[in-house]
Order: sequence, then C-alpha cells, then structure tokens
Amino acid sequence: MTYIPRLKQEYKDKVVSALTEEFGYKNVMQVPKLTKIVISKGVGAAVADKKLIDHAIDELTMISGQKAVATLSKKDVATFKLRKGMPIGVRVTLRGEQMYEFLDRLVTSALPRVRDFNGIKAKGFDGRGNYNLGVVEQIIFPEINIDKINKISGMDITFVTSANTDKEAKSLLTEMGLPFQKN
Repeated sequence: MTYIPRLKQEYKDKVVSALTEEFGYKNVMQVPKLTKIVISKGVGAAVADKKLIDHAIDELTMISGQKAVATLSKKDVATFKLRKGMPIGVRVTLRGEQMYEFLDRLVTSALPRVRDFNGIKAKGFDGRGNYNLGVVEQIIFPEINIDKINKISGMDITFVTSANTDKEAKSLLTEMGLPFQKN
C-alpha cells in the first residue's frame, strides 16, 4: 500500500465529480486539475548582504519540503547597484505529492494562523485559470521557528491549473479547500 496525500485522494473522490456536475464535462480528462504550485520570494536586500539569500533558501526549503533555488537578475540596474547574474530572489516549484502536501498544510495550518483572517481575495486570477496569492509574513507556517528568523518577509504563491477560465479555476481551488472571501 503506497501513500497517497489526503488532498489527492479527495480530488479523485469528490472534486472530479463536483466539477463534472457543475460544468457538465463529458470526460474525466476535461476536469481541470492543479498542475503545479510555485512559491517565490524576492530578496532585494541581498544585493548588499549575500547571507540573506541563504536564509531565504533555508526558509523556503523548510516550508515547501523541497530544495529551493536562487533566482538571478537578468540585467544590470545601476541605481540599485545590481549586476547581471546576481541572486535577488528564491523560488521553488512543487509538483505531484509534495504539491498536494504543501496545499494541505497551507489550508489547514498556515492560513488559519493569519491575524484577522476572513478568507483570501478572489482577485488574483490571471484570466487563464491560474491564481496568485501573496503571503505577508512567513511566520504563519508552523515549520518556521520565530526565534531563528532574522527578518519577517512575505512570499508569492502561484497555483497553476489546467483550467481554461477563471471561473473553473476558482471552483477547483474552492473544492480543494482554499477559503475564498464571500462577496
């Protein structure tokens, strides 16, 4: 018996049938699914202090459960003292089992720890079925030890789906457990 993440099983059991009923898909393969989750974090102060990138990589690795990589600048910007190829951010792309595990931890333990939380905004859709969510503080994740962080910073979480429209993507993410605000 192999391990299957809870949300992956829930997707197969409940979400596929709910979305098929709502949108009238003729085939199971038409039902949109979560393709990947990309977590990225900009570290602009890393131009002056190289250790900030290492701290950000460690934090994102702890949060996601997968090794994060540094993102490099693409061009020189003299006003920011930035050179081409300097590390200015960190990102990690989650697929498969780790993607479902991260989404489960985000919905069940991280988002409820946000102060004055009443749902996430539904304005982060891009028109092609993908959703962007900004997290203001990394300390909402239980993996982060508050005593060991040197600076509170935020991150962007992008949910890439195979949906064609924002309505389908919102229904998919709502069924997966993301708590959107009520209008």
